[in-house]
Amino acid sequence: MDPSAGPGHHEVALYQWVVRNERLDRDRAARELDLGRAEVDAALAALTERGLLKADVDDPARLRPVDPDLVAVVVTTSLETSIRAQQAALHRIRDQFASLRGHYLDSLRRGSVGLELIPGLEEVRAALNRASAECTEEILTSQPGGNRVPAALQEALARDTEMLSRGVRMRTLYHHTARFNGPSQAYVAMASGLGAEYRTAHELFGRLIVFDRKVAFIPEQGDGWGAVVIREPSVVHFLCELFEQYWTHAEPFSDAVTDGLEAVAKDIDRTIVRLLAAGMKDETIARRLGMSLRTARKHIADIMEQLGAESRFQAGVLAARQGLLDDGGKTSPAG
Repeated sequence: MDPSAGPGHHEVALYQWVVRNERLDRDRAARELDLGRAEVDAALAALTERGLLKADVDDPARLRPVDPDLVAVVVTTSLETSIRAQQAALHRIRDQFASLRGHYLDSLRRGSVGLELIPGLEEVRAALNRASAECTEEILTSQPGGNRVPAALQEALARDTEMLSRGVRMRTLYHHTARFNGPSQAYVAMASGLGAEYRTAHELFGRLIVFDRKVAFIPEQGDGWGAVVIREPSVVHFLCELFEQYWTHAEPFSDAVTDGLEAVAKDIDRTIVRLLAAGMKDETIARRLGMSLRTARKHIADIMEQLGAESRFQAGVLAARQGLLDDGGKTSPAG
């Protein structure tokens, strides 16, 4: 038994019974409390060990209850001492690591590239939270993919609300597929009401977050959850210009919520046809459009059935004949 833990249900019941009866009759207590004799014995041992019950010196069969507040003071004093020691150790460790950060930043400033690799997901989150707290003017985000889990959106909304309340301008690019995701629609509606701006495009250049046009985060190469932090001014400027090009040609998210869903769906299908005609694989098409592989393959199957095509090459030829490869006058940001 952990003496620092609070009394259990059986112990509370037996303590109350002893307070009422002053003497302990184990068989009677077990009967009236609907407990087994072993349960009464275990509860009595626990109460005695904790010091909540003490036998009368003159009459050992008589038990005297002890004030629980006095027992709690004794039990928690050592616990509070341990907590204070752990807090002191925590502050000491943080101070030791903080003393190293200045040297680390000096090494980054001396470097010719201005790159920092953060390998772990938790470290990346910590770095993003710190950059968000230090951001004073603007944040640019490219967020590929159409589906975001509600828990992640809820966390993002709390962070974004705090930044918007400080007057930080927020602009975010999503894939068109985000317009069909309920949690994303709700998130954009709430954040837009606070001043954030959202647009979508059929294709994006990848994941990117830029704070105050001074520091940028891009994913680490591979399938890991790491990130590369870029502080070199010319590289950050280039990434901001790339974002601005896509932002200019993207469509406001609100259009899809009101009356643009059909147009967006046609835009997605037209893009799939164009990528099929270019000979891209299903996996590449899914990644470029921010949708799952299963969803992409369903779109591809539906399109080929509508065109009456038996192969991807034939689908491209038939789509070109029907003018489906025409982008409706829109120009690619890279074009």
